[in-house]
Amino acid sequence: MNVLQLCHRAPFPANDGGNIAMVSLADALMSQGAVVKMLTLNTKKHELNLDTFPEKIKKRYMLESVSINTDISAMDAFINLFSSESYNVKRFYSAGFEKKLSEVLRSGAYDVVLLESLFMTPYIPVIKKNSPAKIILRAHNVEHIIWQRLAANERKILKKNYLALLARRMKKYELDVMNQVDAILPITGDDEKFFRGFGCRLPMLAVPAGIDIAAYPAQDSRQHELSLFHLGSMDWRPNLEGVQWFLDDCWERINSRFPSLKLFLAGRGFPKWLMERKDANVKYEGEITDAQQFMADKQIMVVPLKSGGGMRVKIIQGMALGKTIISTTIGAEGIQYTNGKNIMIADTPEEFLAQIGKSLSDKDFCFHTGEEARKLALENYSNDVIGKRVMDFIKTVQ
Repeated sequence: MNVLQLCHRAPFPANDGGNIAMVSLADALMSQGAVVKMLTLNTKKHELNLDTFPEKIKKRYMLESVSINTDISAMDAFINLFSSESYNVKRFYSAGFEKKLSEVLRSGAYDVVLLESLFMTPYIPVIKKNSPAKIILRAHNVEHIIWQRLAANERKILKKNYLALLARRMKKYELDVMNQVDAILPITGDDEKFFRGFGCRLPMLAVPAGIDIAAYPAQDSRQHELSLFHLGSMDWRPNLEGVQWFLDDCWERINSRFPSLKLFLAGRGFPKWLMERKDANVKYEGEITDAQQFMADKQIMVVPLKSGGGMRVKIIQGMALGKTIISTTIGAEGIQYTNGKNIMIADTPEEFLAQIGKSLSDKDFCFHTGEEARKLALENYSNDVIGKRVMDFIKTVQ
């Protein structure tokens, strides 16, 4: 089976949830014998220099890219107010990418074109014009739900109204486009229910992001002092919103109760104002080069998401390493967890304090939760398991 994978950003390095999800699906399909070619938008935010990129990886994924500027422009956003288009999606259209895509489709016989996220759907017409391939949407999220949640959590009235406008336009676009593909691969069962609830009758299979389990050996941090950590890209708005909420609403009471407890924050795109905060016992490490090394001496991962959608791959990575996860319900969406067994759920400052307190006071429980989390990752989120499911599904799509 020949698969053309279209990515809305260069998924290398595979160091955040979105990138890991794209690369892991390519690896999962290749593990089942598929030939995968990756064609990606090369955004300024996630810019990839193919001239210096490792040749081995370029060859493995037959990687090609087309540069595009998807940065938010105040002028373009203002002008867009007077149209009915979704500004979020429009930013990802490139005439240069469309031309390159046409050339790639005409030069190869593809069985499947895989659209990584809603932001690649503007290219559906050119795909249909140049290829008989099945078009499958990999829905990383139900995108408009993210914007609805952001709007609901926003306190400033003008910003709240603007986010609500973006959400309405995104919803209209999402509902219009979802029946233009041949099948959908939502990342979570909850997202599949959303699509079904909106009247979508396409073939659909909820497929979580997977990982190469062999690359995540269990980490034993028992010899280290228990600490908290959060690892996530701060250039993804829900992560930034969640961390700010945790610091503003939760951390003072946690730090007051456990004055020696440390919180480590790391990830790409930390804004200057966040790095310059002076919260007691909070270590702002910003972008790191090795996620596993960062997590090695830390046991308790906090995921305080208040908005967002899809599935947090960082949680799966943490589970595979045997970490103790304390997450909001939204943060844990899409993961087949059992609260109190392989994850701990907390949605309020009081609940975070209680769950953290339980982990600190009962270390056996804390580490056992991490062990159970690793078992869950091994059984449900390996690339081999996911690759077989996806290949079997694709063969049924007419």
